[in-house]
Amino acid sequence: MIHSELVASIADKLGCSTKEAAAGLTAMTESIVEGLNKDRKVAVSGFGTFNLADRPARTGRNPQTGEPVQIKARTAAAFKPATALKDAVNK
Repeated sequence: MIHSELVASIADKLGCSTKEAAAGLTAMTESIVEGLNKDRKVAVSGFGTFNLADRPARTGRNPQTGEPVQIKARTAAAFKPATALKDAVNK
């Protein structure tokens, strides 16, 4: 499912316009990003938990030449699904 299909599905379920559904989806994603930046964790009951994970710097290899390459440390977003979501998907 792509963004436009998700917006159309939300609009259909709520009985609103696609413009309103798109605004709601945008507000939700922006709120999740703000929550991650503030608390490093956002939990949505019955859906899952978004959190930030720190990835340390490491040495990798260039697959074409085999030369070592230094990979910088970074912060990555992660998602852990709730049990209810896992059960709904694995029916």
